[in-house]
Amino acid sequence: MAKIEKTGQAGTLESSDIMITVVPDKSGIQIELESIVMPQYGDAIRATIEKIMKEQQIEGIRIKAIDKGALDCTIRARVLTALDRAGAEIREVLA
Repeated sequence: MAKIEKTGQAGTLESSDIMITVVPDKSGIQIELESIVMPQYGDAIRATIEKIMKEQQIEGIRIKAIDKGALDCTIRARVLTALDRAGAEIREVLA
């Protein structure tokens, strides 16, 4: 399992985007999610982030996500970019 060593951030607070901040944390994987579509898609957004962490074999991380209606592909891109900026070695995952 991989760990990050520093903070990384990606995305904006613009409509249809999501801001992702990742911070090293010793207590496993913690996800803090704020979303304008929480009642409809909160569980799906959380599941997407968790899936990426599993694919990338990341542990020891706290993730803050502020969603403004981002599509799944945008969420994935922002999470991977934040991880990369935090020093994680990004693994290529074949669908």
